[in-house]
Amino acid sequence: MQFTVEVGRYNPEGAYAAEAIPGEPYPPPWDKALPRRYQTYQVELPDHAVVLDALIAIREYQDESLAVRCACRSAICGSCAMWVNGHAHLACKSKLEEFTKDGKTRVEAPPSMPLIRDLVCDMTPFWEKHRNVKPWLEANPPPGPMEEYRVSNAAMEELIQEVSCISCGACLMDCESFAVNPDFLGPQALAQAFRYTADPRDAQQRERLGQYSGPGGIWDCTHCFECVTQCPKGVDPLGQILKLRKLAVEAGYTNNAGTRHADAFAESVKHSGRLNELTLLPKSVGFFNVLDQLKTLPAAFNMIRAGKLPPLVHKSIPGVGRIKAIFDRVGGRFK
Repeated sequence: MQFTVEVGRYNPEGAYAAEAIPGEPYPPPWDKALPRRYQTYQVELPDHAVVLDALIAIREYQDESLAVRCACRSAICGSCAMWVNGHAHLACKSKLEEFTKDGKTRVEAPPSMPLIRDLVCDMTPFWEKHRNVKPWLEANPPPGPMEEYRVSNAAMEELIQEVSCISCGACLMDCESFAVNPDFLGPQALAQAFRYTADPRDAQQRERLGQYSGPGGIWDCTHCFECVTQCPKGVDPLGQILKLRKLAVEAGYTNNAGTRHADAFAESVKHSGRLNELTLLPKSVGFFNVLDQLKTLPAAFNMIRAGKLPPLVHKSIPGVGRIKAIFDRVGGRFK
């Protein structure tokens, strides 16, 4: 079966084949990515072939200058993560037939990562974030010199999902929060953060939660769900971030914009049945935090121009008492 593969090429020396066509600039939030040229190849492969099969065939038999990173070819090492048709996937797990769109498959390095050459990106930002969450146990000493750590099966079963991570970086490659804010720890690092924070053998849970509650941490996730969709192992990084938020709030780390935002959101819905967008921002950043409120003025003017300014008088919906009853029944922080 013949497949058409369009490969994003990048050469720091600027040397390209004559048939390599300049690509369009990436849209926000990836608009600062290095420009690529796209080169099209025809490959003859069986119908069960994956994207990595095509790239290896191109490199071995058509164009030895193509740079591609791969290792196990079994969806275990994670080294072949790249953009396939505009989203991060493992090339060794992506069937060409399923990813053929309009007669071709586009393969390129993710625009959110520093680019080295062709399909090989620099994973330094990924590993720096991974190290920053201290992915190891800060354990208490054993009960006695001849005793071992004992952990219940139930406690470890809570961590099975996070342990499945293969550190491929696909979640970070598609993370819109990371694309906008390079200081954001990112979904993979925070998923690993929960794995060690929730481990009953760890002795620094509170210190970890304090670190993760700061700038660039758990409250900088914007719930774009890309990490959930693109994770090849079902780790659900967003779910782990939400668990960390719950632990952090319970530990008393509430003096931050994220917790205030959640409080303001819940308070508004509880009392009126709908979100009061006019007061949400001041309550989130703090009523007396004038500097941060002033930073939002350009966005407010854009909303006015677009006719999307929230109503100045916020009214409750009919039957709001039922909403309040739900809050009372659920209880917890927002009771």
